[in-house]
Amino acid sequence: MNGSGQQQGGPERRTGRGEPGGPPGGRRAGGPRKAQEIFDATLELLAAHGYEGLTIEGVAQRSGVNKTTIYRWWPSKGALLGAALIGARRLDFDLPDTGSLQGDLEALLGAIVTLLTAPPSCDIAVATLGAVTHSPELAGHIREFFADRLAREMPVFDRAVARGELAADADPTLLVDLLAGAAWFRLTLRQLPLDQDFVSHAVRTVLTGAGTSEPL
Repeated sequence: MNGSGQQQGGPERRTGRGEPGGPPGGRRAGGPRKAQEIFDATLELLAAHGYEGLTIEGVAQRSGVNKTTIYRWWPSKGALLGAALIGARRLDFDLPDTGSLQGDLEALLGAIVTLLTAPPSCDIAVATLGAVTHSPELAGHIREFFADRLAREMPVFDRAVARGELAADADPTLLVDLLAGAAWFRLTLRQLPLDQDFVSHAVRTVLTGAGTSEPL
């Protein structure tokens, strides 16, 4: 999962790192002592009941935290879900460093494919992305989530620029959107399986194009 909303361009985009203004309780701010229990309960309820069935009262009961504590940090379920998506350890990922842009992007896309196909993360992704179209407030928090993800993925692109594999003015947001969008579209709209070659073929197509260098 990744998205737009990042400033395009060269050095200013890369050095800015898109520091997300995430709600309290994420990785960069304080939070209640049982923040991880709250985040886990939030994502579990989302996967089981969808966004409509997610309530702060339900999270409080499942996590064993008083609902007034949750409301003190997150005034709405949209704010809570945004914090949970950024702060939950179960959605953490290891940043790849394979030595090549092709290899790093294959690892990132592979992680996205797993996110979209393996429960409970696939249920979390479907429920969240489905709800975004109906909740402007949630959409704002999801933009923060994608900003956080892109900021953590930026070393992949910085290393590629340093190795001469990627132009300095390339747009990492567009590259990730093309790859993640291809996986999402094929899985959810076309309802087609992702064969073993999908990841490497998609990355190669995005980096080198689908055309031929030979004249027609």
